[in-house]
Amino acid sequence: MTPPHDFTGLLRLIDERSAAFRAAMASAPGFDAPVPGCPGWNLYDLAQHLGGGDRYWADVIKTGPAAAPPADALVVRAALVAPRDPEALVAWLAESTRVLLDALRDAGPERGCWTWWAGSRTPQNAWGVARHRVQESAVHTYDAQRALGVPEPLPEEVGLDGVEEFLFTCVATPSAWPHAPTAFDFHASEGRSWRVVVDADGARPARVPAPTAEGAGTAGVAARGPAGDLVLYLYNRIPAEALRIDGDRRLLDLLRDWEPEE
Repeated sequence: MTPPHDFTGLLRLIDERSAAFRAAMASAPGFDAPVPGCPGWNLYDLAQHLGGGDRYWADVIKTGPAAAPPADALVVRAALVAPRDPEALVAWLAESTRVLLDALRDAGPERGCWTWWAGSRTPQNAWGVARHRVQESAVHTYDAQRALGVPEPLPEEVGLDGVEEFLFTCVATPSAWPHAPTAFDFHASEGRSWRVVVDADGARPARVPAPTAEGAGTAGVAARGPAGDLVLYLYNRIPAEALRIDGDRRLLDLLRDWEPEE
């Protein structure tokens, strides 16, 4: 598989989306606003999660290849408390991003490390972590903006890679699909498409040619929309009604509710 972004491009996108997240936090009148995309969290919780995640993954990358997450990193993350002062919190977030980016640059894209997506199509290395952190930063920036009432669309290049990253990292699995075999198509209005085939051998996503005609075709269901909206749907930030759905939309609920065995 040819990476859709080189390593340097992924680091740039992490930096850009993290800066957008900090801008949202800096504009907030307070950090008690609930975050609709993360039930039970407020803006402070979201900031601690994203900044803590940056620091955690930096420790994972520094540890290198491993069969489990580093115990020290888990302990540090569990004890982590971000500052509540607005200026200090924004500075802490900037330092969190710097720590992650420094660890990624020092490691280089091929450095192996533990990840939770061992059974997926995404490599367990610094490149795979960087690609996923782009999406973490982008979706949580959307979360913060939405909590403040000013959500912005995901940048096009983030959205286009985000659909594939989600399918390859979060959906691909050798675990058996517990329902009748089918296929899911995702068509970005920017001209890129993906298909996920699911059956007793698991879930196998792949990029496919964009359709030349409307309709679900040989897929059980097809979802169409801007790539950024497809990402937000896959992360359960917007409903299926925000997209064009052709075919049996109940299949999308089965996919979303599916919890493959480890």
